[in-house]
Amino acid sequence: MKPAFHPGKNIAMKIPTHEYEHTLRFYREILRFEELSARHPDDTPRFRFGDKVLWLDCMPVLSQSEIWLEVLTDDIEQAADYFKASGCQRRDEIEPLPEGMKAFWVSSPSNIIHLVTEGNSN
Repeated sequence: MKPAFHPGKNIAMKIPTHEYEHTLRFYREILRFEELSARHPDDTPRFRFGDKVLWLDCMPVLSQSEIWLEVLTDDIEQAADYFKASGCQRRDEIEPLPEGMKAFWVSSPSNIIHLVTEGNSN
């Protein structure tokens, strides 16, 4: 049986340091998107993006911006087996995940990073 997949609610924009402040200004002052409250002073800025949440992450090691997407699945173990059988590349080295989080990273053929996490689309 194949696992079910659904779009997640999170979009992460990974932004190089040299473009970060201009990008924040673009979303805050030019587009004037609603900025979501930070839980802690050093939290990543987040903006409402329709029914999604856009995270703006500063990444000193990048030379150009990247978009990372979230995909939800109903069974993380079955999803991992399915991706492996389909020849998709796991990218767990890309960024550490919180301990106990039922999730992993995978790359699409065009090198878009996806966080595959167990959950529902509600």
